Parts: sequence; C-alpha cells; structure tokens
Amino acid sequence: MTFRFQKKYFFLTILLFLIEVMIALFVDDQIIRPYIGDTLVVILMYCFFKSFINCKVLPLAIAVLLFSYTIEILQYYNFVQIIGLQHSRLANIIIGNSFSWADMIAYTLGFIVIIWLEKVSVFKQQNSIAEQ
Repeated sequence: MTFRFQKKYFFLTILLFLIEVMIALFVDDQIIRPYIGDTLVVILMYCFFKSFINCKVLPLAIAVLLFSYTIEILQYYNFVQIIGLQHSRLANIIIGNSFSWADMIAYTLGFIVIIWLEKVSVFKQQNSIAEQ
C-alpha cells in the first residue's frame, strides 16, 4: 500500500458525493433513498480511499464493507444515544439511528459492484494493451 493521488477515483468520489447529496435533499421514496443511497455510499467510501491510497482492490473493498457493517451494528446498539449525541442532526445523519438488515444487504451489493467494476476496468485495460 502506497500513497498516490489518483484523479479518476477522486472525480468519482466527488460525483458520488453529489449524487448522495441530491438523493438526501430531493428524494423521499421507498427504494432510491434507503437502498440505492446505501449501496452508493460504500462505493463512495471506496473511491475516496482509492483516491489517495494505491492498494489492491479486494482488501480495500473488504475494509470499506466491514466499516459499513460496523456502523450499522452500532446503530443496533443506539450508539448515537450512548455517546450523548441523540439530539445532533449531523450525528444522526452520519452514524444513523436505526439498524436494518436491508442496509446490510445494500452495503454488500455496493461491495459486489466495486469488485465487478474493478474487474471490468482491469479487463478493458488488458484488452486495449493486447490490441496494440
């Protein structure tokens, strides 16, 4: 693992962050906000870390997935209340306050999308090299 700025992932981070903000501000439905948003947040975190760290895909994707699971489990135990921030809107948005198995599935789907996109990306690069 080395530190190296990667523009592609940084721009993806910004794009995904803007999409997440748009979802949070303008979408109030039963599918996009709760499930697509949770799927995208895993991809967003992966892209953020990949913007600055040059490491293998799988270990980073697993770390982001485990972090997401940890936050969800903390919600199960009402972590925001335990640390006394139950009245903080920001803490409730960032950490959350309600556990959901559906969120765990959405995070897992985000992990799968990361692995798939990285595999497709590597595959395309290998084909373009082979064609030269």
